[in-house]
Amino acid sequence: MNRVQTGFDWNKYNQTHYDMDNPPPKIVQGYKFNIFYPDLLDPSNTPSFTVTPCDDPDFAVIRFKAGPPYEDIAFKCVNREWEVSHKHGYKCQFQNGVFQLWFVFKRYRYRR
Repeated sequence: MNRVQTGFDWNKYNQTHYDMDNPPPKIVQGYKFNIFYPDLLDPSNTPSFTVTPCDDPDFAVIRFKAGPPYEDIAFKCVNREWEVSHKHGYKCQFQNGVFQLWFVFKRYRYRR
């Protein structure tokens, strides 16, 4: 089960030009990856992930690697900086045959 978290960014521009009846376009705010590995040959070797840049600078490829008998899985996602604090929803763990990677993107506040 993989999920893309989308939502509205209510920055000052969007507050001025949009309202709840006419909302701004949704943007990607984060991802949740739950990848099942029930038949790993070596359960002590935990699955891992790598993020590599794509041809398009707006996107990156997340590659999940677990080992035999599984092949690598890759997903194309938005290339933005992650919030890596557990307080903000970051989770990277392998438990009970499920590798979980949850993250949200950093939100930048405009300041003069």
